[in-house]
Amino acid sequence: MSIDKADSTAASIHTPNLQAFREVVESRRSVRRFTDTPIPDAVLDDCLRLAMLAPNSSNLQPWEFYVIDSVDSRKRAIKNCMNQNAAKTSARLIAVVARTDNWHDHAKQVLREYPVNPVPKKVKDYYNKVVTLDFLRGPVNIVSAAKWGTIQVIRRAKGPIKSPYYTFDDVKNWATNNAALAAQNLMLALRAHGFDSCPMGGFDEPAMKKLLGLGDDHHIVMMIGAGARADNGIYHTQFRFDPDQLVHYV
Repeated sequence: MSIDKADSTAASIHTPNLQAFREVVESRRSVRRFTDTPIPDAVLDDCLRLAMLAPNSSNLQPWEFYVIDSVDSRKRAIKNCMNQNAAKTSARLIAVVARTDNWHDHAKQVLREYPVNPVPKKVKDYYNKVVTLDFLRGPVNIVSAAKWGTIQVIRRAKGPIKSPYYTFDDVKNWATNNAALAAQNLMLALRAHGFDSCPMGGFDEPAMKKLLGLGDDHHIVMMIGAGARADNGIYHTQFRFDPDQLVHYV
């Protein structure tokens, strides 16, 4: 369906929101140079709040955000970001971190903070039983092997079923996928507030983890430089491949 047709049908009733959303998305660019304009704490706090409204698996929220503000830490972080201009000139520098070790604690926290009291039994069962079985791997993945066999039997007998997380890499992918969703919300929120950002994958993760005091179960998904766009902050005209190449209807 063309954009014009979409505008004239169901989307037309949401035109004010749609137009504002388009402006935010279409004006967001990866900005490599920023001005000296600061980002107020209240603005950053709101952007981080909006970031954490991102969709995430079972509301387990396996993400953390490290705002690197101290002079010494920022200097070292910039070096760890290969002295990229997006880091050097940023007003705020943020590490988006995925956690693979706190799913159990967060499942318990969801039940403590659940907005309906008493918590429905099916919700308790889900977080106490289903979530635990989904993530549990056991020593040398012994539980994972049992889960794999059980899933194959169920799949053959009853049909499609979600695969649980068998390995550490499965859990890491889960956590980083969720954290990346929050990172996108953060960048769009910054744009909506009139600021810009640049997600950076080019950084020394071991050095950055040491700087931030992170452990083996912390995974830096990206570094985000944020600030007000400089006149020379965008390096080239935006373009994307044709949707017909990448969008498939089956």
